[in-house]
Amino acid sequence: MTYIFDPGPQPSLPIEGSDKLFPIHRIYCVGRNYHEHTKEMGGDTKDPPFFFQKNADNICDGKFPYPSSTKNVHFEIEMVVALKSGGVNIAAADALEHVFGYAVGIDMTRRDLQDAAKKLARPWEVAKAFEKSAPCSALVPARHVESPAKGGIWLDVNGERRQTGDLSQMVWDVPHQIAFLSQLFELKAGDLIFTGTPAGVGAIKKGDRMKAHIDGVGDLEVRVV
Repeated sequence: MTYIFDPGPQPSLPIEGSDKLFPIHRIYCVGRNYHEHTKEMGGDTKDPPFFFQKNADNICDGKFPYPSSTKNVHFEIEMVVALKSGGVNIAAADALEHVFGYAVGIDMTRRDLQDAAKKLARPWEVAKAFEKSAPCSALVPARHVESPAKGGIWLDVNGERRQTGDLSQMVWDVPHQIAFLSQLFELKAGDLIFTGTPAGVGAIKKGDRMKAHIDGVGDLEVRVV
């Protein structure tokens, strides 16, 4: 079968210690999944988890082009979970068996457009799923990550600490995120899950340099261009 035009390259991530690439199927993001960030955004930690999506080709690496139609772009550091298999109605006890690896990601957000969408009860795509809105490091295979349940997570802007927390502060841990998502979607190999951000999110401007770190997973450095 041939296509009427070139479908373009398959979005993918590099894998630490391998010359193979991880093909991306979908990107799911959980909202307000750290206690303090939930409070700073005016939410309630008793609420069930909710999810939004980015596009697979929103993934980028070391350069983040400041987007159009906004004057308030925020950073949100997140641990990223990459699935090697999926299914529906996955039990939390079995969820980690589906994980291929982990990465350091930043959920870039046009906050002014998100705030406007919230007021009008509209979807968030214009705020979340724009070009290059998902900077992400190479994947570290799960066998090399001691624990996805605890460990420091932080982000600096121009050498100044802006976000800091611990993976143990998640409201919904990784197994329960996977279990809950699999009740809503048929999860598949290649899916990424951005697992939420700690408190301290804030704005960036052109020329800024972000450094994100998660203990046991790695680092991600991104320049705003």
